[in-house]
Amino acid sequence: MAEKIQFELVSPAKLLVSSPVDMVVVPGGEGDFGALARHAPMITTVRPGVIEVHDGGKISSSIFVAGGFAEVTEERITVLAEEAIPVGDLTAEQAAARKKAAKEAIDDAKSDREKALAQRQMLVAEAMAAAVV
Repeated sequence: MAEKIQFELVSPAKLLVSSPVDMVVVPGGEGDFGALARHAPMITTVRPGVIEVHDGGKISSSIFVAGGFAEVTEERITVLAEEAIPVGDLTAEQAAARKKAAKEAIDDAKSDREKALAQRQMLVAEAMAAAVV
């Protein structure tokens, strides 16, 4: 039996997942990375994208995250997500509505800060649209 790594996914509202799994693939800020038991410790940013949870030789769940941070130790991976939604719960309509709202926010931005926030919203909307496919 392969060693397991404890996976915890936390949103601002609550603990969403806490279970031992074979591997977790995370959309890291510098690129996707897989975390297995005995992984070298690290802390990294998480970009908008899909976390894939591997268990029993297959992807057991896919979860869209809007960004956040991940901490990996030899025994555990903890993802602190700004927002997390199971991919099966996403719809193309949700993604399209987010893209529309982000586009309007970019067009209406009056300062560099507002524009940067709106562009961040667009990155999340585009990642959500890619996850729906």
